[in-house]
Amino acid sequence: MADLDPAFVSTSEPLGELALSHVRLHRDARYPWIVLIPKVGRAVELEDLTHGERDVLMEEIVRAGHSVRAIGQALGRPVAKLNVGQLGNVTPQLHVHVVGRRSDDAAWPGPVWGVGAAETYEPEALKAALAVARRALGL
Repeated sequence: MADLDPAFVSTSEPLGELALSHVRLHRDARYPWIVLIPKVGRAVELEDLTHGERDVLMEEIVRAGHSVRAIGQALGRPVAKLNVGQLGNVTPQLHVHVVGRRSDDAAWPGPVWGVGAAETYEPEALKAALAVARRALGL
């Protein structure tokens, strides 16, 4: 795998490895949120992946969406909408965010970036979110 940008280490917890991507749970407890980081050296844009890698990434996004929904359900905050984003303006290493949204969340209906301060998971909620996410991802 390419070196992991330090920003991911400071803002998320490792979940495991899929065929293409390293998978992490974002630490903001306001949203069930998974980040997929393709293990392709120096990839910055989707165009840096081969056609086959892009196909795999799309399947991993769908799997991450199932996992995000499972986290929301387990924490008593069922997900109404999935947001999928690949920005990279702050952290250029190629990564994809899969975020569970609800009409009563802090940022609804706008994007989650830059809205309020991240909330830390309580230890038991973090443990539950990690377990549920891994199970839903098949890790």
